[in-house]
Amino acid sequence: ESKPLFISDGLRFYPEALLKKYGKRKEFPRTGIRGRPKIPKLIPDNNLRYAQVIKKREGGKLQKVEKKIIFGMNIDQKEISTSLLERQNLTFRQDNNRISRKTIGFSKKLGWLHNQIRFYCTYFNFCRGHGGLMQKNKKGVNYKRTPAQECGIVEDKWTLRELLIFNCSKTSTV
Repeated sequence: ESKPLFISDGLRFYPEALLKKYGKRKEFPRTGIRGRPKIPKLIPDNNLRYAQVIKKREGGKLQKVEKKIIFGMNIDQKEISTSLLERQNLTFRQDNNRISRKTIGFSKKLGWLHNQIRFYCTYFNFCRGHGGLMQKNKKGVNYKRTPAQECGIVEDKWTLRELLIFNCSKTSTV
């Protein structure tokens, strides 16, 4: 089973979280010696690939960017980058003030935040055209396609009205 390449910043909690989700529990045999037995340990799955991008700063200025492979092999250094994810997060924060701190729209209740994130992600993928997915139509005019169009899930970009009236309970398997 192939797993995607996980990339994060240098926060120490990410490796532990990945091990909890994708790790294997290693049991140690009893030695026959008195005392407590060794505590079972989580070890990474052979297919788990995880790298970190650690940015060193001094005086508010970026001094060095270090790429570090934590789990896995066959990871090309060129693959290790957080720029796409950071760009996605910036777009997400700009479009959704519920996740921005110190705003009037900040979500105090987790349920409302989850609902807003689901709605935004659906809007982002079905209604919002993306400049990186430009294509010429039959008349030769460039237009922005949505990720859902690019994946072949829908043929046309949805309007906000179409999104709001779509009955997902008839097609959802979740």
